[in-house]
Amino acid sequence: MTTPVSDRPKMATDIPEGITIPDTLETRLGTLRFSDGFPDDATVEKVFDNLDFQRGVQAVLTAMPAASIETQRRTFLERVGAGSAYAAAFVDSKNEPFDGAKHYRLRLPSNVPAKTFWSLVLYDNRTRSMLQTDDPHPSISSLKAGIETNPDGSLDVHFGPQPPPGKAHNWVQTWPGKGWNILFRLYGPLEPWFDKTWRLPDIKPIKRGCRRGGLGRATVVAL
Repeated sequence: MTTPVSDRPKMATDIPEGITIPDTLETRLGTLRFSDGFPDDATVEKVFDNLDFQRGVQAVLTAMPAASIETQRRTFLERVGAGSAYAAAFVDSKNEPFDGAKHYRLRLPSNVPAKTFWSLVLYDNRTRSMLQTDDPHPSISSLKAGIETNPDGSLDVHFGPQPPPGKAHNWVQTWPGKGWNILFRLYGPLEPWFDKTWRLPDIKPIKRGCRRGGLGRATVVAL
């Protein structure tokens, strides 16, 4: 006599559906397929490919701090005529943050100690990306054509919503309502940069009858 087999084992409890492995599962890797809880070959390949990807990302993220420190070390070594050097300014000569509605002037002393070239780039305080203005490149450099120098060889760079009369070639546009900071770069810095016989002065606010408000001051800070 054959004993009938029950559909449910005697020693059984209710299993929540949420802990069981489904037959299919939609993921960012694609569709994962299982047969009675066991993955098919394609699913196994997808999962292991993703693990390899994650290990690669972890390796990069783990190495980045060390690489960054080494890059900084090499950058700031006194390699005359090679590499690059940087200085940043976040406030003006009155120690006030730069205001996009105001006007400023930076007078670069003559003989900027750059073997290759120098540049000034403006950045947005909030986004930390380049300042968005009518100009796609909120910057000025020694490579720009038409820059005018003073009789003593110094060079005035103007910052503001509009250029001073006759100074458009030496002007970098700012935008009212947007605070900004500036990064000065020397490519191929020369000896006067390292021995500090050539120094960047503070950026000075210039009164031109423009409206007041928002932000406002700046000291160049060597990085």
